[in-house]
Amino acid sequence: MSCDLCPRLCHIDRHVQRGFCGCDDTMRIARIGLHRYEEPCICGDGGSGAVFFSGCNLRCVFCQNKVLQTGKVGQAFTPEALAAAMLELERIGAQNINLVTPTPHVNGILRALDMARNDGLSLPIVYNTNGYLSVDTVDKLKNHVDIWLPDFKYHDQRLADRFSSAPRYFETALAAIGRMLEVSGQLDLDESGRAKKGVLIRHLVLPACVFDTRDVLSAIKTHFGTDTYLSLMHQFTPQPDGQAPLNRRLTKREYESAVNACLDMGFTRVYIQDALSATFAYTPDFSNEVSVQA
Repeated sequence: MSCDLCPRLCHIDRHVQRGFCGCDDTMRIARIGLHRYEEPCICGDGGSGAVFFSGCNLRCVFCQNKVLQTGKVGQAFTPEALAAAMLELERIGAQNINLVTPTPHVNGILRALDMARNDGLSLPIVYNTNGYLSVDTVDKLKNHVDIWLPDFKYHDQRLADRFSSAPRYFETALAAIGRMLEVSGQLDLDESGRAKKGVLIRHLVLPACVFDTRDVLSAIKTHFGTDTYLSLMHQFTPQPDGQAPLNRRLTKREYESAVNACLDMGFTRVYIQDALSATFAYTPDFSNEVSVQA
């Protein structure tokens, strides 16, 4: 079958070759476990049940999990094995099932979710994505996903090309997030502040790129309104081979400028990180054998 799961529309047969995402027809997973470094509404008290998939349809030069971009890291999982892992995450207290960078594996994930639900899985499903997916893929997932957690990385296509090799990033993410909001609505929280359903948009502020953050926020305001839930993130981590301007950390002044722009635009449902404290920052260890980890 020709692959059309993401906007690159490689149309290759992944039974015989790998796509841009690095994936063949095997669903590979690098880590499964309780994850306590997401936004409070996602991790709750018990932690989010994170499933880190191998492979990615972007090539972000600043990615903290760059080892996963090749699609070759981790263990092969069948839908049956993934379904069993989801049930085990629920058993050990996960607040939800958090599918991280899942788009290359949508078909296997859908089969696993059906199996897990038939066997009693009751947790909300989080689709934790880089935002670079098609409206058709959102529609394919809409009856299985409860909470959408998309990045909205760039407004300026020059940055999308330079930092992530992502043609038409802004238009693609805008359309996909718009469809997520149409099918699931704004984020709905329970009485304890945990997400039940809806959309939470993430944006990572990059060094020397606060101008683009302002443009992303302006686009969100224009297209989706100031009631939209946002997570404004500051945990950019320079990589050893990073080139300017991504060879340094984000400054406190840059992050505060982004926060002020957000608040000045009228957004009120915003997760803001405290004093550059790495509140949500965390790089998992993908060197260990995959297992469900409490």
